[in-house]
Amino acid sequence: LAAIQRQFHHLVRTVPGTGRLLVPAHDEALAQVLKMGCWSEVEQVDGEGAHWQAKLLASDGSQFEVWLDGQSIGELSWQGMGAHNVHNALMAIAAARHAGVRPADAIAAMSRFVMPKRRMELKGEVAGIRVYDDFAHHPTAIATTLAGLRARVGQARILAVLEPRSNTMKLGVHQKELSASLAQADAAFLFAPADLGWDIQQVASEAPVPTLVCHDLTLLIRQLVAVARPGDQILVMSNGGFGGIHEKLLTALAQSSANSEERA
Repeated sequence: LAAIQRQFHHLVRTVPGTGRLLVPAHDEALAQVLKMGCWSEVEQVDGEGAHWQAKLLASDGSQFEVWLDGQSIGELSWQGMGAHNVHNALMAIAAARHAGVRPADAIAAMSRFVMPKRRMELKGEVAGIRVYDDFAHHPTAIATTLAGLRARVGQARILAVLEPRSNTMKLGVHQKELSASLAQADAAFLFAPADLGWDIQQVASEAPVPTLVCHDLTLLIRQLVAVARPGDQILVMSNGGFGGIHEKLLTALAQSSANSEERA
């Protein structure tokens, strides 16, 4: 962490005195960076007592009120959801203001913002079962993404599907935090690639929700189809293509639905 903070300090030194730093409120690691030396204006964002605050009007973050220095300056309704996206939107509005854009115009523009691919992207729906794709690939992102989906779907079942594909995940750097990050799901399915350097079964045994480990993608899809039911939300998380699981899963779900109708 100290090495990362030193690099951020170098970045801070490149910002001119007429520039502005937007800093998440109450972030101790960044507060330590600023203590190394800061010669620019600083605005705190997103936190109690911060210059900029977001007050949720919808629990999933799809609608919130923007506050600046204790006053409401507008409401934003958009495609985004989750605390991380609300934070990003607030940062963007604050940065645009420093560049000369009126907050009202920034809020209006943000309301038309189309979320990028692989950010809670709905890949399809079959028989009332929704399949999402998200780039979340480490415990913090996994927990935040699941929390955002939970806020949106309420009591609907969430089936979390995770591929530990990044270098840090394959090395087991996040092994201890991974189990707890699955808490907002109703069940989890962990794919174990052949080159995984640690025992993912331990994560499954310590997870707060029922968790299954699969070493074969075809078997994983078969297990998902077997347990999925109308109203379920299947959230697939990986920083890679995951073997085309989304299309394969939707096809398998459609085939299962068709077979069920024929038997009926």
